[in-house]
Amino acid sequence: MAELRKDPITGRWVIIATERSKRPGSYHVEKDPSYTKAEKCPFCEGHENMTPPEVYAMRGAYSKPNAPTWKVRVVPNKYPALDMDVRFESLSEDFFMAMKGYGAHEVVIETPHHKKEANEQSVEEIKNWIQALQDRTKFLYTEKKFNYVLIFKNKGRAAGASLSHPHHQLIATPVTPKRVKEELVGASEYFKSTQRCVFCDIIKEEIAAKTRIVCENDDFVAFCPHASRFPFETWILPKEHCIDFYDEKVESDTLAAIMKETLKRLSKAIGEPEYNYVVHAAPNRIPREGYWTTIDRDYHWHIEMFPRLIKTAGFEWGTGFYINPTPPEQAAKFMREIKM
Repeated sequence: MAELRKDPITGRWVIIATERSKRPGSYHVEKDPSYTKAEKCPFCEGHENMTPPEVYAMRGAYSKPNAPTWKVRVVPNKYPALDMDVRFESLSEDFFMAMKGYGAHEVVIETPHHKKEANEQSVEEIKNWIQALQDRTKFLYTEKKFNYVLIFKNKGRAAGASLSHPHHQLIATPVTPKRVKEELVGASEYFKSTQRCVFCDIIKEEIAAKTRIVCENDDFVAFCPHASRFPFETWILPKEHCIDFYDEKVESDTLAAIMKETLKRLSKAIGEPEYNYVVHAAPNRIPREGYWTTIDRDYHWHIEMFPRLIKTAGFEWGTGFYINPTPPEQAAKFMREIKM
């Protein structure tokens, strides 16, 4: 029998379609043999002249900018969705709202190695690009016109990646994205009625139940959410309440460790899946009338991972419901029991 499950943060409903259940081990990921080769990859070491000049890098003591011998490199996206060189101004008409495409779009190249994904990187290598993401987010928030910086990763063509070299992207926007705003509103409403953070309560319930836990360490927990939209959807949250990804309280050692373990378990469970993940954190707190007064207490930064195993279709687009053929309890158990 199918189940309807409600997300406790946004109020969104999902259908866990147990009557068409797909067992965790039955997913097969097709590989794309035409994907970008290292000799043509602009993100590979030695190809620095194929990208725009770097805005940030981690390098050796005698390494020069825009040259080889780097650990992590950040460059503007060559084909940006938004651009800081555009003048920030409204294009609104009497009824329709619009503005010029002001923003920022950067690429964080994780490693000089073309095929070395996070599940194969060392904890130290992962720590390096986490630090780069934190530093660039913090820097972009010095621009007061930016309301939000979204960190995301696309791995594989099905996930929207045009290059296979391991990388993240950051897009800074002058408005708060709808998906994030839904979480902010839901968290605020929950806090008003309970005086507690909904994310902290979810962590407490998941750790107590253990049925959807994938892995955990001293500072972070990874689990498949109760109302998972997709098979093997996995969230990572800090156990200590924290709203900013770049906060000094974020323990990069243990974050790097749980990122590596979660992606390794996911890879062993499904077989090098294509996936997206996003970092949802608090927006730029620019003082203004009507702003959330409890945001420091009600919101909680987190990572949401979505393996690309099924396609959304008419029902999902038409209703906002998602149909998930693999219960999160099964997916979590499958990943949790994998021998590492």
